Amino acid sequence: MRTAPSAPEEERGASPLSAAPILTLRNIHKTFGSHQALRGVDLDIRPGECLGLIGDNAAGKSTLSKVISGTYIPDEGEITMAGRPVRFATPSEARALNIEMVYQDLALCDHVDVVGNLFLGRELKRGPFLDQKRMLAEAERMLAALEIRIPRLTAKVEKLSGGQRQAIAIARAASFEPKVLLMDEPTSALAVAEVEAVLGLINRVKARGVAVVLVTHRMQDLFRVCDRVAVMYEGTKVAERAIADTNLQELVDLIVGKGGH
Repeated sequence: MRTAPSAPEEERGASPLSAAPILTLRNIHKTFGSHQALRGVDLDIRPGECLGLIGDNAAGKSTLSKVISGTYIPDEGEITMAGRPVRFATPSEARALNIEMVYQDLALCDHVDVVGNLFLGRELKRGPFLDQKRMLAEAERMLAALEIRIPRLTAKVEKLSGGQRQAIAIARAASFEPKVLLMDEPTSALAVAEVEAVLGLINRVKARGVAVVLVTHRMQDLFRVCDRVAVMYEGTKVAERAIADTNLQELVDLIVGKGGH
């Protein structure tokens, strides 16, 4: 198998690998019935970097991302944010701590326009009424800041392409000052040109100092945007690599349980 070359540092964005973690997980366990989904996972997430989270099906990567985003409560272990212990039992509690997640199904409302989706659940009001003019202006600013081009912001989301929908979901999460942004398979169903646009968007979000966690099966994407990669296998983190120190073959071997730690 061919080794995928890492993107140049200027393409991936600067990588503060020595920065203090914004979020730290220690000895995280999660069990569903008799199935141990997570078995003592340690993970550091640093500002301004993209951490790839990879593994085969049922390796634990989705469960771990849902622990970070507040969807699941760990049975055991500690989570600290900027050195302070934190606990969150719901995604809204995680969002209150500036942890956002873009889910694989995007959680967009097809019959609502672009502006309405960007402000879903955080609508701007003028007295008792929605401030449509202000939301439109803010939506234009939010998308421009991330270099996202949507021709008509009053268009229903159902009329947009897969890449445009993904961009809106990312923009919605990235525009409310997240410190940690998790993305679950953001390029899995996109055409090649749209994959390029989303990867560029991830790099721009990272350049703003946001800690990005990328859950993906598309191994080639790791070398375009990630600074580090954590490999999950049967509920444990079996390896962690700086992207510059690994290659596609090693990561594949680790995913299937062949590689060393």
